[in-house]
Amino acid sequence: MPVVISLSEFIDAIESATDEADSYLDPDSGEIAYVTDEMRDLAQEGEDEHTPDWMRGDLPKVREALESGRFLSLPTEFHVHEWAIMEEFSQDQENDRVRGALLDAIHGSGAVRMFKSTVRRLGIEKDWYKFRDEAIKQIAVEWLEEHHLQYK
Repeated sequence: MPVVISLSEFIDAIESATDEADSYLDPDSGEIAYVTDEMRDLAQEGEDEHTPDWMRGDLPKVREALESGRFLSLPTEFHVHEWAIMEEFSQDQENDRVRGALLDAIHGSGAVRMFKSTVRRLGIEKDWYKFRDEAIKQIAVEWLEEHHLQYK
């Protein structure tokens, strides 16, 4: 019987993506392995006496994720395109003033910070986070379906 991937855990892993870490999915078990750059280096070079016990326990899974060829690399922050989601949310606003303020906020330096500040100031934070959550869920669903994986 094929494994069923937890959609909520999968989404959490996507949202946890950073420049310093990647997440991998074992399609046979549904397990997600979170691999930091430091863990990747230790898995490749070997641990030493300074390696914390908690990390030492994770290294076999990290090695398996990196070397087996079975694990799938999850979408990263570059696949999520937070700016594109902000732009789509902005364009979807019916009120011209709100739409204009949001579109202005996403251009230039500090766009994400300015956008979130504008969303708060306009009192539409709840709408933004609902929209963002749905967009990320759609990215997750499309990825899982592209890889022919069941989810719930």
